[in-house]
Amino acid sequence: MGGVTSSMAAKLAFFPPKPPFYKVVSEKSSGLLLLDRFPHRENVDVLRLPTGRGNKIVAVYVRYPMATRTLLYSHGNAADIGQMYDLFIDLSIHLKLNLIGYDYSGYGRSSGKPSEQNTYADIEAAYKCLEETYNTKQEDIILYGQSVGSGPTVYLAARLPRLRAVVLHSPILSGLRVMYPVKHTYWFDIYKNIDKIQFVKCPVLVIHGTSDEVVDCSHGKQLWELCQEKYEPLWIKGGKHCNLELFPEYIKHLKKFISAIEKPPSSRNSIKSVDQSTTSRRKSTDCFEGPRKSTSKKEALDFINELEPFALKLEMNDDKVGKPRIPYEHMERSRRSVEYIEKPRSSTDIKKPEWPRMSVDCIDRIQN
Repeated sequence: MGGVTSSMAAKLAFFPPKPPFYKVVSEKSSGLLLLDRFPHRENVDVLRLPTGRGNKIVAVYVRYPMATRTLLYSHGNAADIGQMYDLFIDLSIHLKLNLIGYDYSGYGRSSGKPSEQNTYADIEAAYKCLEETYNTKQEDIILYGQSVGSGPTVYLAARLPRLRAVVLHSPILSGLRVMYPVKHTYWFDIYKNIDKIQFVKCPVLVIHGTSDEVVDCSHGKQLWELCQEKYEPLWIKGGKHCNLELFPEYIKHLKKFISAIEKPPSSRNSIKSVDQSTTSRRKSTDCFEGPRKSTSKKEALDFINELEPFALKLEMNDDKVGKPRIPYEHMERSRRSVEYIEKPRSSTDIKKPEWPRMSVDCIDRIQN
C-alpha cells in the first residue's frame, strides 16, 4: 500500500518541465559549466551537486558584491532553474544578497526522479555546498520556499536553529490539504508543513495571494499563525499562484524583511512581529486548527480509495495540468525558483526529525 500511495503522491505533486528549459555545457578552454541559453556572467557559478540519495542536481550560485547574507531558493513544482534564472539575478540585485537556486532530482538536468525524500536530500546538498564551497555560516542563510518548495524549506529550517530567516511564498499546509480540507494528518500525506513549522525558530515571512487558485490563501495564513517568530505577513490582494513577483509590494516587502532581520536576535520580537491581539483576531477568521493527530493506516484506507479516481482524472488531464498555458516570454517574473539538495547531513547543526516524512505535494503549474 505504501508504494501505491507514494506513487500517487508523485503523480499529484511533481510536474517537471518537459523538455527542460536549459542545457548544461562545459566551456572547452576553462572547463566551466554554463547554462547554454544564457550569456556567461562572471558572478554566476553553474554547479553539479551530489546528493545523499545518489543523484546529481544542477544549481546556480549568484554572487552580489560584498553581500553578507545568502538566499537559498526552492522553486515550485512546474519550473526549472532555466525559467527561474532571470528572477534569481533580479532578486540578488534588489535584495543585495548572494543567491543559490537548484533543480530537484528529476527536474531540469538533475538526475534521478522527483520525490519528497529526494527533495529533502536536494536541499541538504545545496545547504552543504554553501557551507563547504562558499564558507557560508548558518546564521547568514535565508531559506526561501515557493509553493511545493515550502516543503523542503520547512523541513530544513526545522533542523537549523541558527538560521537568519525563512520566507514562505504561496506555501502549502501539506500536499493532501491542497486537494481536500482534511482536519487530520494522514500517514500517506506529504510535506506536512502544518506539523513542522512549530519547530522553526527564526523569523518567518509568509507571502500569499488572496486570489490564489491553486493553493488557497488560508494555507499561508494558518502557517503564519503557527510560526514561533512571526513577521508581518504579506497578503497580496488579487495575487494568484504564479504572479506575485509582478506586484510592486512583493519586492518592497521583501526589502523591509531583509532590513529587519539585520537587527540582533534580542530585538527581533519588536521588529515587525505581530502582537497577541492581532494573532487572536486572525485565528477567528482564518479557521485555525488545533494540534493534529495522525490517523491510523486502517482509518485511511477508505480515504485512499476516494483519492484514486482523482489521481486517475489528473493523469488523464496531464497535458492540461503539467504544461504551462502561456509562452515563457510572457511569464516575465512569474517564474518559480529552484534549489538543489545534497546528501543527508550528519552535521550536529541539523536536528534529527521527530515526525514521519511521507506525504503528497501540490500542483504548482497553472495558467496566469
